[in-house]
Parts: sequence; structure tokens; C-alpha cells
Amino acid sequence: MDSLTQIVLGAAVGEAVLGRKVGNKAILWGAIAGTIPDLDVIFSLFYDKVTANELHRGFSHSIIFCVLAAPVLGKLVFRLYKKKEATFKEWTQLFFLSLVTHPLLDAHTTWGTQLFWPLPLKLSYKNIFVIDPLYTLPFLIFLVAAMCYKRESSKRKRLNLLGLYVSSGYMILTLLAKAYTYTTFKNSLDNQHIAYTEIQTKPTPLNAVLWTANVATETSYLIGYYSFFDSSKDVEYAEFPKNIHLLGAWKNAPVVQRLQQMSQGWYTISQKEGVLYFNDLRFGLMGVSLSDDRFVFSYELYEEDGILKAKERVKRPADVKPLLQNLWARIIGL
Repeated sequence: MDSLTQIVLGAAVGEAVLGRKVGNKAILWGAIAGTIPDLDVIFSLFYDKVTANELHRGFSHSIIFCVLAAPVLGKLVFRLYKKKEATFKEWTQLFFLSLVTHPLLDAHTTWGTQLFWPLPLKLSYKNIFVIDPLYTLPFLIFLVAAMCYKRESSKRKRLNLLGLYVSSGYMILTLLAKAYTYTTFKNSLDNQHIAYTEIQTKPTPLNAVLWTANVATETSYLIGYYSFFDSSKDVEYAEFPKNIHLLGAWKNAPVVQRLQQMSQGWYTISQKEGVLYFNDLRFGLMGVSLSDDRFVFSYELYEEDGILKAKERVKRPADVKPLLQNLWARIIGL
């Protein structure tokens, strides 16, 4: 999830664990702990984009990291306050829970998280977008309201818990929405007599109303959209050939193997003006139009000193406004 959401979650967990004893200090340190796992973005300063993306949500998002980091951080804060108000064990508990809820939340997104590092498995339930205002804003409002009361106040505790309950309730709704839309996509494929091997569904940006499906067939991938406001459940799909043959002798190049692993096999190869692109399908198209062939994550393949390399395709900031306008129109069923 985005940084603000992780800050709010960490702060709310910190308040629930130790707020009555240390007040807003629990919120502060919970918020800090909630952001720590995402410090792995620093890899982008030292590595190429492919390597940085491979390392993101790895060790720092694992249970092992939470177990190791919690007592270290707990000891530092325990000493900082000169052993007052809370014990070392209580501070360690605060940090562990504020740290571990970060990857647990990230596991619900499309990117997923390597919770059981060093195992390569990435948990990814794909039921919420990385930024969803309906999850974050109510959560934030309840937390801010709780901070307005003294730490001994029962209203403070109730407001904070209410924020946790509301956010968790919304998360459950997204899981139910995923189950419903999965059935909708599956039925639409069956009704159109489309043979497929696998379906992946996920919400589109900033909402849980408009959903998209990636559908694997023998030679291509299909992408379709369905909104709860659509008048029909007959989903239209756009087809994207796999085009693996375009790689030619580069099919087994190390960088291609890495990209294949990172995309979990959901990718296509495209060619424009003599340039090859590796398209990671897990995050879908840049827009919500089936006529658009730009993918959120696309890598240009190029040869340098006899070695095949990859660089992420540059996104154009000017596209953001029309994309958001198209997204809103599609959400409401237009």
C-alpha cells in the first residue's frame, strides 16, 4: 500500500498496543515502524530498475525481518525514554505488530510481498489497489479524532478501534467483490466459448468498483473490465499475443529469465519501430481502454557490449489527467 496508509495503520496499531500507557508516543513510533519496511526503495539509488523491482518487498517485508528488528527498535526506544512508562517487552511488542502489519497489508495488493523470505513465494491476493481512498481516509479520520482525547479516555480507545474495524470491514468487502467479479469474468468467458487456462482478477486504480481480468490462453492473453455499474455482464476482451518468438536467440538471456520470474509468467513481447519490449501484465494497461496497448510496467530490451539488458519504459506525466478522467467514466459504467 502507499506510504500514508502504512503510516496510519502503524500508528493505529501502536495506539492499540501502548496508547493508554504512553499516549501519542505510541502513535508516533507505530507510524515510524509502519514505514520502515518500505525503506527498501533505497535500492533504486544503487541498482538498475529491474534489480530494484526484484528486491522490493523482499527481506524488509518478511517475518524474519520483523522478528529481528522489533527487539532492536524496542531496546533503542526503551533506553531513549530512560525506562519510563513502558517496558522493553511492551515496546518490542509495539514494534513487531506495527512492522508485521505492513507486509500483511501489502499481501492484499497486486505486487504482493515476500512474507516468508528467503522463500521466493510472494503472497498476492490482488483484492485492493495500492492506493484506495475508501480504505485510508476513514481510517485516518478515526485516528486523528482519537488523538484529540487524553490517553486515559475510553473514547480515544473506542475511536482508534473503530478505525481498525472500519478499515478491516472494507478489506473484507474487497475480498467479496473479488469473488463476485471473478465469477462474472468466468461466466462471460464460458458464455463466449473462450478457451482459457487461467484467470487473474484485480481492482483498477483508486477503487474497488471497476475490476479487470487477465486471461491466459495458449497463444495470447486477454484483458477485460467489469464495473458494478455496468448494465451488462457480457465482458469485452482485448487480445494481446504472447509473441515469445520475437525474442529469438535472446529467449534464454539472463535478464529475460529474471523478468519472466518477476512477472510470474504473465508477460508479452511487443515490437515497435524495431525495439523489443517486455510487458509485465500483472499491473495491466496504463488506461482502461481496450484500444490502449501501453502497460504500466514495460521494459525496453536492448543489447550493449553483446549482453542483453533491460530498462523500464518511461511513463509520461502528461497522460495522468486523461487517464483519471477515463477511469472515472469507466467506473460509473460508461
